[in-house]
Amino acid sequence: MTMTTDPEVAAAITALVGDAPPPPPAPGDWRAVRDGVAALYPVLTAGLDHAEVDQRTFTTTSSDGAEVVLWWFTPRREPAGPATTGRPAVVHAHGGGMIAGQVALFAPYIAEHVAATGVAFLSVEYRRAPEAQGPLPGEDVYAGLTWLVEHAADLGVDPARIGVMGESAGGGLAAAAAIRARDAGLPLAKQLLVYPMLDDRTVDPDPVLAPVASWPYSSNRTGWDAVLGDDRGGSAVPATVAPARLSDHRGLAPAYLEVGELDIFREETVAYARALWAAGTSAELHVLPGLVHGWDHFAPRSTVRTRALAQRFHALRTL
Repeated sequence: MTMTTDPEVAAAITALVGDAPPPPPAPGDWRAVRDGVAALYPVLTAGLDHAEVDQRTFTTTSSDGAEVVLWWFTPRREPAGPATTGRPAVVHAHGGGMIAGQVALFAPYIAEHVAATGVAFLSVEYRRAPEAQGPLPGEDVYAGLTWLVEHAADLGVDPARIGVMGESAGGGLAAAAAIRARDAGLPLAKQLLVYPMLDDRTVDPDPVLAPVASWPYSSNRTGWDAVLGDDRGGSAVPATVAPARLSDHRGLAPAYLEVGELDIFREETVAYARALWAAGTSAELHVLPGLVHGWDHFAPRSTVRTRALAQRFHALRTL
């Protein structure tokens, strides 16, 4: 039996783009990708409102002195328990292929996770490629992590219950932050990687996946080219930019990994879980049948989303 897109997800995508979806942006046209994401997400999140979640912003400084805005999402109603018990929190990075997206576009989804789990989110407004290349987007996310650790007491956060999380490009940035934390001796409770963008070498179309890919190989090449330029695919790419390049996975934080079987990031996600297991690191891997990249954003009312988010929310609550 061949792999096919989940019917509810397929219907949601058809309702959004029609039976004949437009062709993807031309290779190298990062601005078209950015503009497309900026136009799409207000449509996807229309009507999603989580008034029970509060938002504030802070700022920190990245490794090169640039100011980085941090969005702090907390449940308005605090969980019952002793006042001295610190809350769990994750440092979050949004998706967008390294070249698109802003926290505000993804805020309704972030608030949904906060409302469902009680876990606070610090979402980092990291700089995007090509304006910020190489390690700079990851440096911004790591700066958010170190800021949260330093300000944990002020925010009522238990420093032993801090994780990192991201979707797509944000999943890769979260994995890079976990590597940085390990190397710096900074304790990290968990890394949650949702259909993560880990490998700059994922640019050659798989004939099975290419016809159904919601994030096409051409756009993936565009994103990695914007980050790495001529270094993409070469031997000099560091693991703190493309975590699939990591050779030593020992001592990394336990991981939750989730990817659809029709996502072009499937193989790199599975390979990363295997590398963690081989290093003796716990990794919970979910490969979800019939699902494409970003499926949970396209089909917010689908049955499969309810089931899959229950797994993701449980992983968050383990913090």
